[in-house]
Amino acid sequence: MRGSVWNRRTVQRLRQLLISTVGSMRVKLLLCCCIGFTLIVLANRASDFMGWTSHTAVLERSSDSRKGYSIVMNTWKRYDLLKQSISHYSQCPRLDSIHIVWSEPSPPSDSLTKFLDHIVHLNTRDRRQVELKYDINKEDSLNNRFKEIKDLRTDAVFSIDDDVIFPCSSVEFAFDVWQSASDTMVGFVPRMHWVDPKGDENHYIYGGWWSVWWTGTYSMVLSKAAFFHKKYLSLYTNEMPASIKEFITKNRNCEDIAMSFLVANVTNAPPIWVKGKIFEIGSTGISTLGGHTEKRTNCVDRFVAEFGRMPLVPTSVKAVDSRNIWFW
Repeated sequence: MRGSVWNRRTVQRLRQLLISTVGSMRVKLLLCCCIGFTLIVLANRASDFMGWTSHTAVLERSSDSRKGYSIVMNTWKRYDLLKQSISHYSQCPRLDSIHIVWSEPSPPSDSLTKFLDHIVHLNTRDRRQVELKYDINKEDSLNNRFKEIKDLRTDAVFSIDDDVIFPCSSVEFAFDVWQSASDTMVGFVPRMHWVDPKGDENHYIYGGWWSVWWTGTYSMVLSKAAFFHKKYLSLYTNEMPASIKEFITKNRNCEDIAMSFLVANVTNAPPIWVKGKIFEIGSTGISTLGGHTEKRTNCVDRFVAEFGRMPLVPTSVKAVDSRNIWFW
């Protein structure tokens, strides 16, 4: 009898010990999983911590120019920023060419062209060479950034300012999105138009970033960082009303809104906003001047009158690269 009781107690103790051991192993396994998950997240976020220069991990893609894109970069007497931007974007995998929109009174200096040529050659020596060109303009006008370029080898145009940097991975993802809807604009900087709250249906208000952030709705993506089809350069050059282009030249503003109107008027569809981390390396620009929002509100009203309708289409769709985001 005593032996039987002792055996039962031994079995119970062994069972308790086994349960305790298994429980401890579960806790340790859970801790290991948490640590592993944390390490993976930190590894994936390392490029963000390092800044926009950590883009070399982007996978190489096909260099077929028909599948690539051309950068059209607007610049004005900010040579250090131009050098930084060209140095960065020339490393993007599917870039075919860079066209610098030059509207200064004097042509680019020999030292500048030699430096940019060297850096582009250095960054693309292991793959197909990226073509670097200067589109020289006699007149200083914001319309120059949308002049037709006859020798573009790609359908896709990535319009970018010289003071804005996006990681190559973000640019490549936006290009993928554009390929799925190549008639519309695909970009990183959304804006919105609003009907006058006082009830005047013929008057609109330009909404900046905070109105987009608050409502989640937008109807434009600005050409300071956006993809569009090269055919819109031709349409802007040859079909945009001269009165609009003259207004833009005179007021030095709103060429990006005009392009948004043009594309929306053709497609009757909204643009696509792509999530991307932006690095603004410049400190000055048109948007920093006083009365900027009021001037752009005036542009929206004027363009509506010129087009005979409001072509902009609001949307709340946002393209997100789920490969780099855990919760979305």
